[in-house]
Amino acid sequence: MQNCSAKNIEHGVSTKPTYQARNASYEIDRCEPQNRAIETGKILFHALTKGHYPGTPVPENILSGLSSIGFWNAGGAQDWGENPHRNEGVEITFLETGTMFFVADGKKYNLRAGQFTITRPWQLHKLGAPNIGPGRLHWLIIDVGVRRPHQNWNWPAWMVLTKDDLAELTRKLRHNENPVWNATPAITHSFRELARTVEVWNRPHAVSRLATNLNQLFLGILDALSEQQTHETPDLTSRQRTVELFLHEVENNPAISRELWTINSMAEHCGMGVTAFSKYCRELVNSGPMEYLNRCRLEFAAQQLRGKPGLSITEIALASGFNSSQYFATRFRQHFQMSPSRFVLKANEAGKK
Repeated sequence: MQNCSAKNIEHGVSTKPTYQARNASYEIDRCEPQNRAIETGKILFHALTKGHYPGTPVPENILSGLSSIGFWNAGGAQDWGENPHRNEGVEITFLETGTMFFVADGKKYNLRAGQFTITRPWQLHKLGAPNIGPGRLHWLIIDVGVRRPHQNWNWPAWMVLTKDDLAELTRKLRHNENPVWNATPAITHSFRELARTVEVWNRPHAVSRLATNLNQLFLGILDALSEQQTHETPDLTSRQRTVELFLHEVENNPAISRELWTINSMAEHCGMGVTAFSKYCRELVNSGPMEYLNRCRLEFAAQQLRGKPGLSITEIALASGFNSSQYFATRFRQHFQMSPSRFVLKANEAGKK
């Protein structure tokens, strides 16, 4: 396979991403920084792809569930880094040479050569802080049919680990969200063999060779996790955990909180019924779903009232997810014990002191 050119990566930018969380497009990894780095020759890049990832397209029926696999080699300092993103599958990366920062769930790690990372679809992550470092990085993304922590994993049929081993691997991946691990010689060997196969994808027996090395890799990962995991946390796969992650997004991402949510749509988004969703919501934040949603919207609106004096109260109300300025004013007064206009006046007075 040749280095991916601009022509090759057209496939990677024209297809609608498959990981959707309603309108939260920031969650989707469009690989735009990588695409620019490939086009300008800043990295040597080899990959196979399905969907929107850059690389040589592979038919969907070839190794189903394998969304992307490949490696890049960045020689020298880089002026780009990944955007924070999520994937529609489990992503595993391996840094063969070099060092670079890796950020997952808001925590920064100094990734060293010989370490690998594992991120699940709900974990926000990126390489680079802000830019990636020089090094040779391998990756693969495998879709096991989950988007939320409590959902059951479905591995593709080409996985040949025994039923017990696959169940153990699944449990270890679900019950521990630590993103960084130390690779073993077996893992290093598997990634190198996978890279060789990706480079010569047009040669005979490439699919069998790729499947064989993928199974060897996952067996190596199972061995590594068995040695390095000190404990497992079953609560990470609970339905409450799914609701907790969603509420965290509502609180911290205005693009999420201003969507036209209903209790039904929030529950559906989390993959459960309204009764269960409301129960977990009250347990976590001591309020009902709509009450909590409005609280987050009001806090965002207050930030806008303080920081953007050029916007009208109506503009801020609508931008925060309220469908009328009158309803916004009523809820604002209940929450802050003053009207929005009085809040702006006090904010301006405080700014002049």
